[in-house]
Amino acid sequence: MKIKLTLLSCLAFWGTTVLAQQQSQQPAAYIFNLDECIKYAHEHQSQVLNAQLDQQIAAAKVKETIGIGLPQVNGTLSFQDYIKSPVILFPNFQYSTYKVLEDEKVKNGDGNTISIPPDVQPVLEASFQQKYNAAAGVQLNQLLFDGQYLIGLKATNVYKELSSKNTSRTKIETAVAVSKAYYSTLVTVERLKLLTANIERLQKILEETQAMNKNGFVEKIDVDRLSVQLNNLKTEKAKFDRLSVVNEYMLKFQMGMPINDQLKLKDEIATIQFEPVQVQDTLNVTNRIEYSLLETQKHLSELDLKRNKVAVLPSVGGFATYNTSFQNPIAASLFDKAYPTFLVGLQINVPIFSGGQKKQRINQAKYALQQVENQMVNVKNGLALENKSANIVYANSLESMENQKRNMELAREILRVTKVKYSQGVGSSLEVTTAETDLKAAETNYIGALYDALVAQVDLKKASGKFNY
Repeated sequence: MKIKLTLLSCLAFWGTTVLAQQQSQQPAAYIFNLDECIKYAHEHQSQVLNAQLDQQIAAAKVKETIGIGLPQVNGTLSFQDYIKSPVILFPNFQYSTYKVLEDEKVKNGDGNTISIPPDVQPVLEASFQQKYNAAAGVQLNQLLFDGQYLIGLKATNVYKELSSKNTSRTKIETAVAVSKAYYSTLVTVERLKLLTANIERLQKILEETQAMNKNGFVEKIDVDRLSVQLNNLKTEKAKFDRLSVVNEYMLKFQMGMPINDQLKLKDEIATIQFEPVQVQDTLNVTNRIEYSLLETQKHLSELDLKRNKVAVLPSVGGFATYNTSFQNPIAASLFDKAYPTFLVGLQINVPIFSGGQKKQRINQAKYALQQVENQMVNVKNGLALENKSANIVYANSLESMENQKRNMELAREILRVTKVKYSQGVGSSLEVTTAETDLKAAETNYIGALYDALVAQVDLKKASGKFNY
């Protein structure tokens, strides 16, 4: 009985584990509106994530630069075994004495000269180096003043700000791409709704025409004509069915969402609100991240110019060193006695002449600053032009969309009247087919104008600086 219970427990555990794995492998499902899609993209899109990592790199760079001005402590350990000790040569004074006496005898003409013993050499060899040596020490260095470091410290904070603005620019570009992909998906869905309605309507007309043909009221060519048009609509719908899948994949890609995840959109075309056309289209360029980035770049160029100017100033640093050495001819007794040394000092580096390099670096920094200023003027004009153009394009797009919408409504009314006439026997199937074709063309034009208006609204929002992250 216990064996059966154990077996049942194992089977239950195995079944629970398999079910949990299957559930974990199922794709996630999301129901998002546009804002939620953008929020998801800002949390998962690889370009945004990399931009945020750049911010962290910049923050680490700031801390690294700060560390240059903090105390620098280094420790050293060494051990040496002099297999062959270095030798120092000294003059042999005994040899010198013998030599002087010999020279005196020769000078005085004394035949009994003094001979120098062979074991007395002109120099003596001596070694003061113990066979075994060890040392341990600590050195402290502290930067006291360096103009370039102080300016560089300010520049790292500006660099951190620049990295943050780059992240904002990436988020804006991501929001624009997600918005356009989102609207493209909605427009495709709307197009599918219109095609489905057309197919249902034409299917009904075809069935009525087939019944009339059986009763001898219309010719078979009328049936064939409607059949061809219905088949064309079905083919087009199948094409847009596949296109809607591609649009959904593109939206997921822009969001950084796995392609296999489920995504449903909360919004519909009918719920999209279009902003009114702005009469006042002046632009405050400081609201545009592109101009703000150039302002930060200008600040960096100004600091780089200052850094090169202060390079002619002296730099001052202090240092302290504590070292303990051990020496002994016997390895076992090497650490019996220590010989410590301790010193402190001050070092001043004064630039005197560098072959004109510093002056040329200053000139380069000046020219780079002028380039940024010129670029700011050009970008300011370009952003103003983009804003005015976006307003005009948006106004034209809204007007075109409204015109195409009216044309579509008129085409529907014409089709309705044509169908009534045809059912009453005062119209032809050709008129119905023509009206269906005209309605399909009007719907296609409306869908195109609708998408253009949605894209123009996104571009206007970007051009006016309303994307802020």
